[in-house]
Amino acid sequence: MLLFLSTEAINCLNRAIEIYTDMGRFTIAAKHHISIAEIYETELVDIEKAIAHYEQAADYYKGEESTSSANKCLLKVATYAAQLEQYQKAIEIYEQVGTHAMDSTLLKYSAKDHFFKAALCHFCVDMLNAKLAVQKYEEMFPAFSDSRECKLLK
Repeated sequence: MLLFLSTEAINCLNRAIEIYTDMGRFTIAAKHHISIAEIYETELVDIEKAIAHYEQAADYYKGEESTSSANKCLLKVATYAAQLEQYQKAIEIYEQVGTHAMDSTLLKYSAKDHFFKAALCHFCVDMLNAKLAVQKYEEMFPAFSDSRECKLLK
């Protein structure tokens, strides 16, 4: 019964997304994509489909210049990509979000966390690239050098 209700909810949300995108209301469409992704995460446990909906939501948010909402969706994608051993995808997202955070006075302290997660994904692929990545992050964001995360990586 729960499966049927979840599937029906997804169908309704998809129809709403079509209507809102036709109207040019991409922020609301993005919120509906997040709702669908959450259903796939919790009730239907289909992480690949959840990732696809979070990516679509991020694209809509980027189009509406809502970068923080887009980054929140992208971080979900990166987390799941890393869990599915899609390390390169996770690295790209963490680096992108970290670079964006670095440029903001409010978000710059979260940049080290994003670079740390990217470096961990690098370690899962190969050690040399991980060392080079840590050096790159230190050059890009000098505060990363003094962080506990960087010391742990070294």
